Amino acid sequence: MKYMQTGNFVKNPLMRLTLIATLVFLIFFWITAFLMYFAKMDLTPTSVVNYYLGSEAEFTQPRTYGSMLEVTHTHLATMAIVALLLTHLFIFTAYSKGTKYAAILTFFLAAFLGEAASWLVRFVHPGFAWLKILAFIALEVSMAFVIFGLLKLLFLGNPGGRKKPTAT
Repeated sequence: MKYMQTGNFVKNPLMRLTLIATLVFLIFFWITAFLMYFAKMDLTPTSVVNYYLGSEAEFTQPRTYGSMLEVTHTHLATMAIVALLLTHLFIFTAYSKGTKYAAILTFFLAAFLGEAASWLVRFVHPGFAWLKILAFIALEVSMAFVIFGLLKLLFLGNPGGRKKPTAT
């Protein structure tokens, strides 16, 4: 923790190696999340509705309560840990306090709304497909912003920012 508070984690070779390796894994997590979404749906409400409610034209069944519960259970835990890890580290970048708040809130809110929207489309109303799409885009953009902001910090330091990253 002292490395984070003082900003020395950027100078410690083992800490940098660990963080860079973790970010490489999370970049692939980000890419596969993108690919998995587009393997099932696209950015049109019709594709989202067809995925969750089934489609006679495509001979697909609606998502079952049990299958959605399994996916949600896994996603909630995974996204909580990923969001916690990334946004906690992001706090120590030189971005403004407002940018940090926006990135953190967007990341967590988009992840939560993406999960909620799946249930809303399936069990409440197909009109929530737009929420699913917007949440997906917001999650992908905010995750990329945080990951690449951290890579910038690790490779370039805090150019244009404070001399030492702080948690403000």
